[in-house]
Amino acid sequence: MLRRLLVVGLVWACFGVPCAAAGTVAIFYYPWYGTVAKDGAWVHWNQNGHRPPNDLYSSFFPASGPYSSDSRAVVDAQMAEIAGAGVDEIVVSWWGRGSAEDQRLPLVAAAAKAHRLAVAIHLEPYPGRSAASIAGDLEYLAGRGVRDVFVYHPRDIATADWAGLLARFPTLRVFSGDEDVSFAVQGRFAGFYTYDFVDYGAAKFIRLCEEARHAHILCAPSVGPGYTGVRAGEPPVVKPRDDGRTYDNLWRAAIAAAPDFVTITSFNEWGEGTQIEPAAPKRGYLDYQGAWGLTGAASDDAYLTRTAYWAARFHALR
Repeated sequence: MLRRLLVVGLVWACFGVPCAAAGTVAIFYYPWYGTVAKDGAWVHWNQNGHRPPNDLYSSFFPASGPYSSDSRAVVDAQMAEIAGAGVDEIVVSWWGRGSAEDQRLPLVAAAAKAHRLAVAIHLEPYPGRSAASIAGDLEYLAGRGVRDVFVYHPRDIATADWAGLLARFPTLRVFSGDEDVSFAVQGRFAGFYTYDFVDYGAAKFIRLCEEARHAHILCAPSVGPGYTGVRAGEPPVVKPRDDGRTYDNLWRAAIAAAPDFVTITSFNEWGEGTQIEPAAPKRGYLDYQGAWGLTGAASDDAYLTRTAYWAARFHALR
């Protein structure tokens, strides 16, 4: 297991562990998978008409096979992998109060705490999401120790509504998931992140972070290994992994922009093929063979290993 590099000077408490400070590496994490054995039905793995356990909605196959996000052993192993890769904070996909992801949040938070990971929330566009419902969400999450909230599709709410809403929660640090820095400023967000990385590069990251610094908000560009979501029924957009070069190029681009955070898309969004969680070779699926020259079992963990390399470089610069 790779040794985790810790960032000092962290503040606030998230589920009993520190929240992330500037110089943080954060990763988007999805606790939404289910299996027949654990949950009574396949969840997500069977999306778009697929039939697990051998036919999955992903173009890649998990090294441990399709799993349940409600398994304590699975989640603990995932947190150990994330911490071992030098990541500081997990950003947990959350689909509203009472959702399956909400019910699993204590399990995820406890495992994160055991591995000294900060816990943030990825506030997703759940059905019926509105300024009023988000006000309740933020109050609920703040009461459970959350301090960082990343908002996906923030433009569903007007900037004036965001500004009024966020003024009510000064202890929360809320990030806009949109590359328009002016939107984040007008909405009184603490910062912004991009999540998407398909058409990003150094020039764009540098420009966005410069705009953020000028506006005195945080810049948290997103890097990722590649994108392919056709098996899951996503649009036919593909960004090849190119044996790891895509990931390296995005990390270089992000670091060149001197960001406050680097966010990684993603640990385990298997449907879109952005995951860095270990994958194993299997007939009919893509794999990590050849990434950074690695083959055999060593390639299964290739993206975790490379994340540790880049996280260490970013931490050293900060």
